[in-house]
Amino acid sequence: MLDIVTYGSEILSRKAEPVKEIDAEIRKLGHEMLEAMAGKGIGLAGPQVNECLRIFVTNVEGDKPRVFINPEIVQTSQELVNIEEGCLSLPKLYLDVIRPEFVRVQAWNEKGRPFTVEAGGLLARVIQHEYDHLEGILFIDRLKSGKRDKALASYRRLTKG
Repeated sequence: MLDIVTYGSEILSRKAEPVKEIDAEIRKLGHEMLEAMAGKGIGLAGPQVNECLRIFVTNVEGDKPRVFINPEIVQTSQELVNIEEGCLSLPKLYLDVIRPEFVRVQAWNEKGRPFTVEAGGLLARVIQHEYDHLEGILFIDRLKSGKRDKALASYRRLTKG
């Protein structure tokens, strides 16, 4: 089972490298990532399991489990929504984050086939959150500095001991 990296680990602030080849090792990583988040979350990115690669997985109710390899967000809506988010790398912390309501993303699946997803609602939110991880951005980085500082202080209190 893969271990999930938590806040403070340097890999979470690095930009992930493109996957060069979609092979058995990458397929295994995608499968293991889906297993690692089962029952804990609905999205997980490579850097969160100590793999600085451009891969993330989603498993959102109403959609099938998906593996996104070398994803690119090609379009976002102008409509913004403010919704509470959490993160497996910042356990117990939940904060409102403003993001576009709809997104179009292009990626490759674990079979090496390109696909495009147009998503709204929770799936759009998860795609954007996980894509941020590939860019070295955590959801707390989307907050204004004062709110971010308060959130980090709260996180430290929540995770003590």
